[in-house]
Amino acid sequence: MSCEMLILDYQGRKPIYQQIEEQIERYIALGILKEQEALPSIRELASYLGINPNTVKKAYDSLEAKKLIVTISTKGCFVSQEIQQAKSDKMTQIYEEIKRNIEELKQFGESEETIHKQITKLLKD
Repeated sequence: MSCEMLILDYQGRKPIYQQIEEQIERYIALGILKEQEALPSIRELASYLGINPNTVKKAYDSLEAKKLIVTISTKGCFVSQEIQQAKSDKMTQIYEEIKRNIEELKQFGESEETIHKQITKLLKD
């Protein structure tokens, strides 16, 4: 992965480490980053982005906690070999969130028919 792949919104509301984390997570999910592919070093990425290395480390630590990347001492950070399981876990998490949102809509009085129509409309857009 090259440093140029990351585009940050320095003025946005979302923390920088979270932007890094989400973009790398998306690149892995899309298959742009492959298993065992090396990520830029923390210092290299921080220098390129003009941010504190601790910010990059925080993003990398979070990705490692999600088992999307692994750190090999003295070698660097790499995309995990277990990304298929991580993708599956993430998809399960997304579907659970959708389910919670549907339940919340029902609590606000929306009918299943209305919810279904709205979801179908969203899928077409």
